[in-house]
Amino acid sequence: MALRGWAQRGWGCGQAWAPPVVGGCPELSAARAPRLLGRRLNLFLQQKCGFRKAPRKVEPRRSDTGSSGEAYKRSALIPPLEETVFYPSPYPIRTLVKPFFFTIGFTGCAFGSAAIWQYESLKSRVQSYFDGIKADWLDSIRPQKEGDLRKEINKWWNSLSDGQRTVTGIIAANTLVFCLWRVPSLNRTMMRYFTSNPASKVLCSPMLLSTFSHFSLFHMAANMYVLWSFSSSIVNILGQEQFVAVYLSAGVISNFVSYVCKVATGRYGPSLGASGAIMTVLAAVCTKIPEGRLAIIFLPVFTFTAGNALKAIIAMDTAGMILGWKFFDHAAHLGGALFGIWYITYGHELIWKNREPLVKIWHEIRTNGPKKGGGSK
Repeated sequence: MALRGWAQRGWGCGQAWAPPVVGGCPELSAARAPRLLGRRLNLFLQQKCGFRKAPRKVEPRRSDTGSSGEAYKRSALIPPLEETVFYPSPYPIRTLVKPFFFTIGFTGCAFGSAAIWQYESLKSRVQSYFDGIKADWLDSIRPQKEGDLRKEINKWWNSLSDGQRTVTGIIAANTLVFCLWRVPSLNRTMMRYFTSNPASKVLCSPMLLSTFSHFSLFHMAANMYVLWSFSSSIVNILGQEQFVAVYLSAGVISNFVSYVCKVATGRYGPSLGASGAIMTVLAAVCTKIPEGRLAIIFLPVFTFTAGNALKAIIAMDTAGMILGWKFFDHAAHLGGALFGIWYITYGHELIWKNREPLVKIWHEIRTNGPKKGGGSK
């Protein structure tokens, strides 16, 4: 009875537990007392009051925290995020190291490839000129076919400007990626590689691939319309090869600016679309031709100068980035616009006009070819 009373009163801060008395035999209960006392002492030493708490399970965060994640879900420009889990790094600054070097390396490769491309294009123009004369002579003596589909396509293609021909491939690539978003079995892959997010496991390749990615038809149509409208002007200013290098580099650079803003604010979320690269094209044309007249497609009566339009766009994107507006990636827009202004003002002189050493090296390789060793002269 004394043992039972002691167990009911308890000892320490833990909850008391009374051993059952089997068959009403106090001797049996007393025999179990030392073992029970050892258990009680063990629990008391592990934790002074109550039982030890279970370790808290750390779960990866989703695309964003608080209301920002809900804002991304409400936007129709990005895919739904209900089943998408992202993993923000515990050291956010380290997250930007690989994207930073990828941005520098990709930009250098883009302009280097464009310089070699221009060299090859200039070299082949002489041969193309004579080939064109021969083709025109053959067409004049060859009987013409009526209703030939290929002829109609060639006629349409020849009616386009150089800029429109250049952006036709970009528009086709965006259309293809848009169709891939409609395949349910590819949604997980598309989310990983065709949306840019510093909280994703894949950081570098989406910085380029997301430039050709649109989930919303309206988003893609608006971007491609602006690109088509400014294609002739930007290609006349930069040339075909330099434009492609600037466009691809602008997509990567604008996404890197978006990474920096997301890491700095902690507002993680996926981004996709060609808006950053197109903002570079728009800013470059407006900087080069500030007195040009522009108009909104839905309000063609109201016109304004290109310089004023650029100032308004920069002001809006700056306000959106500071205030945390979520419908667009304003940091990517602002990064693309600033890159376009910088390239027209300084970048063309610093980068493109200093391509001569690389072109000379490529010319020597193409002219002399690889040296053969081991043979006697």
